Amino acid sequence: MGLLLGLIITLSAVVAYSVYITWQVAGLRKLQTDMVDRNRKDSLQLLRIQNDLNSLAVAMRDMVSGDEPYPLTAWSAQFQRVRTDLDDAVRLEAGFAAANRTPDQSAFLTSSFNQFWDAVDRVFALAKDGRDKEAREQIQLSLQEREAALTSAVARLLVQNSENEEQAAQRIVQIYDRVRRQVYVFLAATLVAILLSSLSIMRWNRRLFAHLAEISARRSELAQKLIATQESTLRYISRELHDEFGQILTAIGAMLRRAGTHAPEGSTLRADLQEVLQTVQTTLESVRSLSQALHPVMLDEAGLENTLDWYIPNVERQTGIAISYEKQGEPFPVDGASGVHIYRVLQEALNNVARHSGAKQARVRLRFLSDALELEVEDHGAGFTENPGKRGIGLVAMRERSELMGGQITFSRPLEGGTLIRLAVPREKAESYAKEDHSLAGG
Repeated sequence: MGLLLGLIITLSAVVAYSVYITWQVAGLRKLQTDMVDRNRKDSLQLLRIQNDLNSLAVAMRDMVSGDEPYPLTAWSAQFQRVRTDLDDAVRLEAGFAAANRTPDQSAFLTSSFNQFWDAVDRVFALAKDGRDKEAREQIQLSLQEREAALTSAVARLLVQNSENEEQAAQRIVQIYDRVRRQVYVFLAATLVAILLSSLSIMRWNRRLFAHLAEISARRSELAQKLIATQESTLRYISRELHDEFGQILTAIGAMLRRAGTHAPEGSTLRADLQEVLQTVQTTLESVRSLSQALHPVMLDEAGLENTLDWYIPNVERQTGIAISYEKQGEPFPVDGASGVHIYRVLQEALNNVARHSGAKQARVRLRFLSDALELEVEDHGAGFTENPGKRGIGLVAMRERSELMGGQITFSRPLEGGTLIRLAVPREKAESYAKEDHSLAGG
């Protein structure tokens, strides 16, 4: 729940910050589009108006000076051309006018232009009637002053636009600074959230691994106790079969032999006694074989090497599988619990070869190295199934026995196919385990 809550908080912060950044960017775009761009276009039109007014001022100066040999009506076409351009510029400028321009300013500019053109029309009307002197007086008294007033108004608007651009630039800088600070704050908050989440994950992983380690330790302890109980029970049953039932069957066989000597030669009773004696002898051999299968007494009496020398040919006779048995190195004594575990690993491996591999040949290698004992069982049969759910408990038991000895067991697939099981037990572990662990040896 803590990790889920942290994830929800982190995602909420990301969404909120994304919305905030989107809002700031939209405001910045609107500021640049609606104010800066419109203000620049408006300034261009004002400059266009200012240039036209300057052209009219030059023309009026020439008209008043009288130095030109042309009549005043000759300037009519120039004024008409400038008027057309000014009307277009005023119309465009009205569409680009800044939002902070007052209606009075726009009305003043429009009325001033209308009054100026009315005065222009009167001047050219006087000139057309041949009253040039009065026309020049009107230019001096009215037109030039109106032109100067319009030029001043346009200049004030240009100054106002410049101030608006500076204010917009400052607002843009403020927005960038605010967004940058928010980015730093968000990055810091994100790093804190990641740090807290990582610490929480580390804490929960530590608790989880500690719990798993405890479970593993308990499982190993339980597996050791189960294996020890199993071996103790098998040893007890093996001894009971070998000693009690074996002695009883041996005694029955002896009594049957004595009874057979008292029966008449060639009689039916003598034949029946001989048949029962053979049955008892067969049963005795079966009991001894079963006793050896449950727990070879040879492990306690002759050690691991001699037990394997007896066991492998016995498996060949029972299963019909040709087993190649190789021994390498200088043998050292391995007995007690380690011998039992190694013997059980070999027993389980050969049982798997006989039951599941389908192979007719197998190889067993026993190596006595200077620092370890290695046992390998190899076959070129079907190998392990891909579905681990179909594997029995035998592989698990082999791993547990390997871990109890401090060794390592691996299951691999040779190049020729099949299965290769390799068990490696450190020499000091095998010897010390055999000397220190009496849970299996003591029964």
